[in-house]
This record gives sequence, C-alpha cells and structure tokens, in this order.
Amino acid sequence: MYTPNPERYQKMPYRHCGKSGLRLPAISLGMWQNFSYSDNLVNMENMVRTAFDLGITHFDLANNYGHPYNGSAEENLKKILDRGMRAYRDQLCIATKAGYEMWEGPYGDRNGSKKYLVASLDQSLKRMGLDYVDIFYHHVFDPDTALEETALALDGIVKSGKALYVGISNYNSEQTKQISKIFTELKTPFIVNQCSYSMINRWIENDCLDQCALQDGFGLAVFSPLSQGVLTDRYLKGIPSDSRIGKGATYIADSLTERRIMTLNNLNAVAAERGQTLAQLALSWVLSNPAVSTVLIGASRPSQIEDDVCAAYRLDFTKEEKEKIEKILAEDTAQQ
Repeated sequence: MYTPNPERYQKMPYRHCGKSGLRLPAISLGMWQNFSYSDNLVNMENMVRTAFDLGITHFDLANNYGHPYNGSAEENLKKILDRGMRAYRDQLCIATKAGYEMWEGPYGDRNGSKKYLVASLDQSLKRMGLDYVDIFYHHVFDPDTALEETALALDGIVKSGKALYVGISNYNSEQTKQISKIFTELKTPFIVNQCSYSMINRWIENDCLDQCALQDGFGLAVFSPLSQGVLTDRYLKGIPSDSRIGKGATYIADSLTERRIMTLNNLNAVAAERGQTLAQLALSWVLSNPAVSTVLIGASRPSQIEDDVCAAYRLDFTKEEKEKIEKILAEDTAQQ
C-alpha cells in the first residue's frame, strides 16, 4: 500500500495558473518520454510516487505520448493510479492534449476539429480510467480549422464535465490572442498556453507571448526547459557517443557547436558559483520569468526528479548573476 510523504506540501512553491484559482507546482512531471509501452512500469511508478512525495501534483500527458504506441503513456498512468495513487485523485492535477496525428483517417490526423477533439478526449479518459481531466489542451494550432470551431469544442468539453479547464499548446502570441478573445466571449475557463522555452530557446520573449500571458491573465506551462538535455552536464566535454544526440536520435544535434559547448561551460561556471548544477540553473532561470506558472520536466529515474525539484527553491538571482547570464547568452546568440 502506497502512503505518500506527509510533508510533501511544505516546501514546493505553488503558483496560480494565470488569473485562475488553480495553483500548479513550480515543477511538474511531463510524461512525453520514458512512459511508453516498452518502459519499465516499476520505474515509471517510482518516478510518479517520488514526484508526488516532493509536492508535484501536476502530471502532463497527451493522447500521442508513448511512442511508438500512441496512448501508452496514458495507459501506464492508469496502471500507476490503480496501484495506489487513485486514492489521491483529488490531490492530483492531470492534463492531457490532442491535436497531433493519432489514428488513421481524416478524423484522427493533425487537426482541431470538434470531431477529433471530443473523440480523442473520450479515448484518453478511457485509457486513464478517469471521469474527467483537470486541463485539456489543443496540442497544436491547426490552420485548416476555424478557431471558432476549436474554441467551441473545448468550451463544450468543459460544459460536458469532461475537463475543468482548457489550454492551448504551440500557439504563438497572435494565434493565442485570437482564440483567447473567443474564449472570453464564451466565458470558457482558458488558463494556460504550453510552450517550449529555455535559456537557448527564447522565442516566447521575441514573440511577446510571455507579455501576452501577463496582460491577458493566462499562465505558461513550459516544456523542454533543458532543450532536450542540452542544458545539463552531459555535453560539457562534447557529445558522448552513447547519448541520444550522439546516436542521432534527436533533431538538436546540429546545435551543439563548439561555440554552444563553450556557452554551456560558461553557464555551468555560474551554476557552480550558486551551488547548483547546470540543469538546476536552467530550470531556476525559466521559473524566474513571472509569466511562467510551471516548468514541465522529463525524467528517466527518480533521482533526476529529486535533483530538478531543488531548482524551485533557488530563484534568488542577484543583479550581477542576471547580467552575467545575459552576457553569456547574448554571445551565444551572436555566434549561432
């Protein structure tokens, strides 16, 4: 019988997601990687339990997570819930998404139609053994479906009781403003945009998405805050042959130039001065953006979660540290 840590809520910071009443942990667990059909269930369960014991209440999924078998991440969450976590459902914030290719035919390909979104959520709820999810996202902007249809579908899903809040993901600021206007008219509880953001991927600043979030009152849930593992100590001495990048398993291999590796080492020196790892520094830096409600981390073992959570307690950047980091990042950008 699983008994969670009784002190799990005493240290983790919780932030309101935009202007909503929903508070999310500063660090959340994403199930994009390492929760697939072929991964070890005991390790997955240990990661989820470790996260919860540390105060992580928010778990992020999508219908297509679990490559190569779409949906297997949600199926694995059901197994974990059934093995002791389901008793704590009301203490969990479970999110899932739909929008990318999921099943054969015109109704399961990449889109934002009502047909796709309603059917996909029904499938997700069945896979997870849930009556509702806390947040349901449209996963990617669809230029071939009117935003009114997507917004109305999400609004209807909330009214049906199958989701409490709605979000969007991979929408830029202009797309967000357009659909947010519709949500406002419908009084839909739109609270979050899930976007990529990191020290070396600052597009939301250039696009003003973070300023849009602050002005319009929705939160940002950030994924890939470590840029697929680049912002860790894994690549300080180059690209190991046994790494995912070394094996050519990720699209970011070309970004690891000599200049970028120098940047990583310079950032690592700042981290060391603060008593942090490079990964912890990178997470703390993202969390220091006031528009960010939560950072979604990925993990392959419980100890990574324990290490990453420490970043939530170190947002005390001095003016000198901020200036040093900005200089390092500016030099990196100038050379790319």
